[in-house]
Amino acid sequence: MDLRLALYQWAGLHGLNAAQQARLEDLAGLGAQPPALARRMRQGLAVLAAGLGGFGLILWLAANWESFGRYGRFGLLQGLLVVMGLGACSLRGRQASAAPALGLMVLLLQGGLFAYFGQTYQTGADPWQLFALWAALALPLALGLRSDVLWTPWALVAMTAFSLWAANRLGHSWHFAEGAAQIYLLSWGFSFLLLLALAAPLRAWTGAGDWSWRLALTLAAFNLGFTGLLSLFSQRLSPIYLLALGLLGAGAWLLSRPRGFEVYGLSLVTLTLNVLLICGLGRLLLEGGRHGDPIGEFFILTLAAAGLLALSVKWLLGLSRRHEAELAQGAAK
Repeated sequence: MDLRLALYQWAGLHGLNAAQQARLEDLAGLGAQPPALARRMRQGLAVLAAGLGGFGLILWLAANWESFGRYGRFGLLQGLLVVMGLGACSLRGRQASAAPALGLMVLLLQGGLFAYFGQTYQTGADPWQLFALWAALALPLALGLRSDVLWTPWALVAMTAFSLWAANRLGHSWHFAEGAAQIYLLSWGFSFLLLLALAAPLRAWTGAGDWSWRLALTLAAFNLGFTGLLSLFSQRLSPIYLLALGLLGAGAWLLSRPRGFEVYGLSLVTLTLNVLLICGLGRLLLEGGRHGDPIGEFFILTLAAAGLLALSVKWLLGLSRRHEAELAQGAAK
């Protein structure tokens, strides 16, 4: 519910004059600074400084690359990693903004060190192994600092490692050959485990927040949607498509419940469902009506897409308003 709009409606309903309306806005705190603004600004500036600092270090290393030998480069990268790690550990619990920012630089330096190691020694390791090692070694750091600043990139690194593993097992081509379904199901399972690990019930232990969970949900929805479309447009329709629809429908139902309501996640899952349903209808129309009118089929498909989108938006708005009303009633009690 929009508090400012509600106050305007209430003022008009009771006929308040300008002075009374201004007094009402002051009591509601509309002119005051948001209570968490200063803390959020410090955290955001610290993360921005860490990102720009890490980027500056990379540019400085690239500009002076020829000035260092092999051991000098390793020593510089490792020295920076140790210094930033000690700084993050020393500030943990005292500087809520600086410690995660330094931890982010440690995570980025870990990736740079692994990349340079793989480039220097040509170990023959697959890229997914380097990303998996990166995620494994960064996990204690994320658990120790307990911040979404670290959990968000960690989720991206972990999912990238598993996606590269799946691509390696599939011969770097996305298809539905024999054994491909098992690989895709394993990738779904990993996506769900990542979602559960970053979900609200475990946040008291992990320290993860909304951003990391939303990123994990985005990656999981893309995984389900992409795999479902591959199944749909394969020569032999696989049950993976129907399973993807069922899982996305179950996810939409869970996210629409009062306890688990999350408007971003519900919108994302609903959009993925719409894409799969419209693509399924498109295949049905185009395959079933090969001797029909293609313009009429595309017209039907367009109307179905517009109608489904309109219904989805109406459903989401209704759920959001009901959730806001329930929160307002709970706050009034």
